[in-house]
This record gives sequence, structure tokens and C-alpha cells, in this order.
Amino acid sequence: MVSNTYPVSFYFELSFNGEDAAFQEVSGISRELSVEEVVCGGENRFKYRLPTVSTSQNLVLKRALVPEGSQLIDWCSQSIDAGLVAGIITQDVSLSLFDAWGNVCIMWTFHKAYPVKYSVSDLKSQENGLVIESIELAYTYFDVVPGTLTGNLFDD
Repeated sequence: MVSNTYPVSFYFELSFNGEDAAFQEVSGISRELSVEEVVCGGENRFKYRLPTVSTSQNLVLKRALVPEGSQLIDWCSQSIDAGLVAGIITQDVSLSLFDAWGNVCIMWTFHKAYPVKYSVSDLKSQENGLVIESIELAYTYFDVVPGTLTGNLFDD
């Protein structure tokens, strides 16, 4: 059933490994089909543009710095600091977008995600903003839960 209201970009929740994590910004939800240009012998007016493989950006999560450890930060530390000695542990990460009444409008699931970057915003004595930590996750693919506002456009 399609809702009569449109979702707003500020009402969302990220879940991973049974833990809900609050973030002020999530970006990188995209998928793009790459193309390869092929020149055909004897045809000089154009190149054929053929589809190749689907690619995605990293999922970027931003929030105020959390001084106490969390499962998410522990996962980042294990993945990034340990190098490849212990192996990378992948997780499925879900992002839910809600309507004004708190109902899930759409939910993306990022499969086999793992941390590839952790950073902290610049520290500036002349400004009084929050310190922001950023976490980037690489993932294999994402899909959209069936029955959402967008239908089955991105379902695999």
C-alpha cells in the first residue's frame, strides 16, 4: 500500500548487528551502470556505448563524536586497525526512512558492508561546533525492501 505522504530526509534510523545508531547525515546511496565505449572498424561517426557493471559509492555516516565505545566503533577498529591479519568481518546494514507518523516508508539493506575509513572533523579553537566523526562503509550491493514507496526498482 502506498502512503499519501512523502518521506522527509531528516527522519531515519541506521541499524547494524542489532544495534540502532543515530547519525546526523547519511550519504552515498547510489548505484550506477558503467559503460564501455567500443569503436567499430569502418564506422568513424560514433562509438558504441555498451553497459558493463553496476558500481556503488561508499556509504558515508556522520554524527557527533561518541566518546564511549560502541559496537560500530569497535567494528571499525577491528576492521581498519587489524589490517588483514584477522580478516574483515562483513555485516548487513539497514537504513530506514520514516514518514511523519514513524512508519517505515522505505528501507535499504546494504549487504556485506565493512568499514574502510574513519575520520574526525578538524578541531578549531575559534569555532564552537560539535566534533563530527565520519565512518565510510564499502558494501557489495544494496536492495530496497519490497512494498515500499519505490516499488521493486532496485530489488536484486
